[in-house]
Amino acid sequence: MSEAHSEVNVSYWVNSTALIDRPRLEDRVEVDVAIVGAGIVGLSAARILTRAGKRVAVVEMDRVGRGVTGYTTAKVTSGHGVIYHEIESKHGLDKARAYASANGWALREIVRWIDEDAIDCDFDRRSNYVYCENETGLGTLKKEAEATRRAGLQTSLVVDIDLPFAVAGALRLDNQAQFHPRRYLLGLADKLESEGTRLFEESRVVDVRDEDRCLVQTSEGQVVADHVILATHYPFLDRGLFFPRVHPKRSYAVVGPIDPVSAPSGMYISIDQPTRTIRTIPDGERTLLLVGGNGHPAGQRLDTQECYRDLERWALDRFGITDITHRWSTHDGVTIDGLPYAGTARRSSERIYTATGFGKWGLTNGTVAASIICDAILGRPNPFASLFDQHRLTLAASAEKFLVENAKIAQHFVGDRIKHPQGRAATDLGRGEAAVVGVGAGQVAAYRDEAGELHGVSATCTHLGCIVSWNSAEKSWDCPCHGSRFDYEGRVLHGPATKDLEPKNL
Repeated sequence: MSEAHSEVNVSYWVNSTALIDRPRLEDRVEVDVAIVGAGIVGLSAARILTRAGKRVAVVEMDRVGRGVTGYTTAKVTSGHGVIYHEIESKHGLDKARAYASANGWALREIVRWIDEDAIDCDFDRRSNYVYCENETGLGTLKKEAEATRRAGLQTSLVVDIDLPFAVAGALRLDNQAQFHPRRYLLGLADKLESEGTRLFEESRVVDVRDEDRCLVQTSEGQVVADHVILATHYPFLDRGLFFPRVHPKRSYAVVGPIDPVSAPSGMYISIDQPTRTIRTIPDGERTLLLVGGNGHPAGQRLDTQECYRDLERWALDRFGITDITHRWSTHDGVTIDGLPYAGTARRSSERIYTATGFGKWGLTNGTVAASIICDAILGRPNPFASLFDQHRLTLAASAEKFLVENAKIAQHFVGDRIKHPQGRAATDLGRGEAAVVGVGAGQVAAYRDEAGELHGVSATCTHLGCIVSWNSAEKSWDCPCHGSRFDYEGRVLHGPATKDLEPKNL
């Protein structure tokens, strides 16, 4: 179940592509493999399995590519910030090499699929740069340079790059890529349908059962299959105890036109805080610049509008961007030990699979995850299965972060019931304002729309019972514990919640 967005802040990737109507799941369908989610993991898995002769059905809560994949920065690279030094120090050199190899394989596989399926998705080879503006970051950058080379990446430390401001240094990795992620997924979807794969949209999965065969249940129909892949970015069924181990982070992006003469030629991400990620977007006769960053734990920042305003100020100051044409935000799952998960949802079942925790690098990691799951279903070995093993035990690498992150969740679960963060009465709300009102289990999430109408829903998240908080930028109620999102009328926008918030009479 991928992220279904309101029309408040729509990504360029979604806004620049047409909606193609596909049927809802309204009856009973029987296949070999059912896939929940039509993002990078779901459609990559569908392609692999369909080409292997399996009958496949994909069930999507929203539309193809309108979830998290449609709200990414769309860099296809092995250059993931300063992750390699972290992986080597926590997991050893072999794991760092495997991570580099896995992401390099994913880039090559994406290129192959684009060529074989003739997908027009603005695929463009670019160099990737990890940079720092301050001398204090050079030590970290040098350690990462050494770690990437030990991992097998041909990186180089440089000083002169074509950003319009001075940097202390940058780690360069050539022959990487950027593309249009939704056009890529739409191309995969069209090819899959021509090969017999069933794609269902606007069909929210509410339950998955593992009985004689697996049963995927939506509000109107069901899929019966031998195997199920939960390609939902963040599992809505916690049969593998993922919720304590994967924590959602929210990040933001703004886009505006830039003079092609002054547009930077590469892809960039800073190690300075707050993080800045930069890339260009071809848009007909004009060139757009994407600037992203300002990440924070989901649901744990009240003034989300300031996250956008800060990016807009930075884009104006550094690049002279005066006209913001698009802005959006999204969630990314980050694991406590820094490596993604892909495999069986629980040890006792070999029929339900899931993938999560891509750490903001889902295009390559998601492609790898899909291959791991498909090879398991097909009975084939996969060289990266142990790297993404979601039943791994990494106490030394993750104990501290496990305690810190889950202490935050406990604080929200208990503390937000005692004293909600805004403490206003519903009758005091002005137009466009929201607040959690009341105390204890009876707290109500109240919002007065621009027409003056007051909307009230239960403030208790239907996932595991945390109290939601208002996201002023997206006009949504967000859960600070596990990242579920609801619109102001209580409808689920983003899992792991599958049930809407209960309406309350104000």
